Amino acid sequence: QVQLVESGGGLVQAGGSLKLSCAATARTFSNYAMAWFRQAPGKEREFVATIISGSGVSTRYADSVKGRCTVSRDNARKTVYLQMNSLKPEDTAVYYCAARPLYVSSRPDAYNYWGQGTQVTVSS
Repeated sequence: QVQLVESGGGLVQAGGSLKLSCAATARTFSNYAMAWFRQAPGKEREFVATIISGSGVSTRYADSVKGRCTVSRDNARKTVYLQMNSLKPEDTAVYYCAARPLYVSSRPDAYNYWGQGTQVTVSS
């Protein structure tokens, strides 16, 4: 079993930055592919970024956040991060951390474990 707890959300003005954290309880955290998704009111949950570490770290981003967000992980701390810069009002959503064994995916239904989410609100 894996438990995930997100933190770091909040209210920020457009153009500002936030860094989200997701702490995991997985015994072999390094073996898990980690992802960030977000869900705005009335919209489906959408992919934001994934990260996997093996022989090297591999990341992938949604086009909507590419160049503005950076996903990273600290396997020793069992934590994954999402640094978000140049935030826009359309980034407003609940941000979720997700985990699945070994292989990344951009599909929410591929992930076994989810955090409770953290609210990010960007004011114009």
